[in-house]
Amino acid sequence: MSNAKSGVALVTEMIEPTVTALELELWGIDLTRQGRFSLLRIYIEHEDGVTIEDCAKVSRQVSALLDVEEPITGEYTLEVSSPGLDRPLFTAAQYEQYIGSEIDLRLRNALQGRRKFKGKIVKVIGDNVCLLVDDAEIDLVHSDIEKANVVY
Repeated sequence: MSNAKSGVALVTEMIEPTVTALELELWGIDLTRQGRFSLLRIYIEHEDGVTIEDCAKVSRQVSALLDVEEPITGEYTLEVSSPGLDRPLFTAAQYEQYIGSEIDLRLRNALQGRRKFKGKIVKVIGDNVCLLVDDAEIDLVHSDIEKANVVY
């Protein structure tokens, strides 16, 4: 997993200027490895929404960049899309944008005997996310969260 994390950081660093140049926001990147095959999902955002043409432009530009730089070893599939209504959350700042919203999340390691939680974001302070789950507040460190999505 640490290999995937360094891959995500490297890909983010490489493609963010390209996405920004296309007047879009890089919402996040998800890299899933299964053996020698990988799936690279790039989520883009724009205040007026994301079109199929936006996804196609980013896909072409990023694909060309990745072919030259080759930050991902082995074969991979590239997907570019909008984060959608059940958007994944990648950064502490994104959690802050959704204070009061319900989210589903999965932790890297168990807390109180469980890894999956569903609750409302109460507050975000620095790298800490406070979640209201079953009438109890749970403080989580952002880096301990493996995956989180807004509940639509």
